[in-house]
Amino acid sequence: MTKNGGASERDRWTTATRATGGSRPRPRRKPARRRWRLALPLLGFLLVAFSVAVGLDQLRVPVDGTATAAAAPEDRGLKLTVPRMERVRDLPVFDAAAADESALRGGALHVKDTGFPWQEEANVYIAGHRLGYPRTRSFLVFWDLNKLRRGDGVVLEDSGGTRYVYRVFDRLVVPPDRVSATEPMEGRNIVSLQTCTLPDYRERLIVRAELARTVEPTEGRGPRAEKS
Repeated sequence: MTKNGGASERDRWTTATRATGGSRPRPRRKPARRRWRLALPLLGFLLVAFSVAVGLDQLRVPVDGTATAAAAPEDRGLKLTVPRMERVRDLPVFDAAAADESALRGGALHVKDTGFPWQEEANVYIAGHRLGYPRTRSFLVFWDLNKLRRGDGVVLEDSGGTRYVYRVFDRLVVPPDRVSATEPMEGRNIVSLQTCTLPDYRERLIVRAELARTVEPTEGRGPRAEKS
């Protein structure tokens, strides 16, 4: 009640609501602006996460975990040329398991799961017979591997016609079970040529060469373009 005996506004509202079964009206809520202010940081986070995911997908590397220096050809067959060696001219190199004798008979063998020349970091591991089999490409194919010296050239060509020119930098003899010889060298693209030692074939002679330049074929039959 007010001082003058009249009902206050609050009393009148209480009486009216009791009579109608209503409830006290709730105060008006503030605009949704505050909720948007809380949601904006979350929205920004989601947009950033989406953009990062897209970027990672575009940077995805091949299955072997390494980044490519050139587009990998569909056919992984290679040809090997070593000018100082008598029988190594456009020699077929087959990608196969180390014990695949049929691949060795056909030329030389790229040990499966080792690197390829178009990769940034790789050990392209190639094995060939010292004696081999008469009337096959394997016969005496790596007989003179021991003649290679520092600076000699080793050339690989992929199925697309791109040539990879390597220069010899190392030579070593290891036991036949030295698996670490097939592992890549950090930050380097090398090729390893392996054959048996003489006279007893008990160990393995390995000559290593490092990529010096890449020669890419131009369109058509014109001269090749060289890329250092």
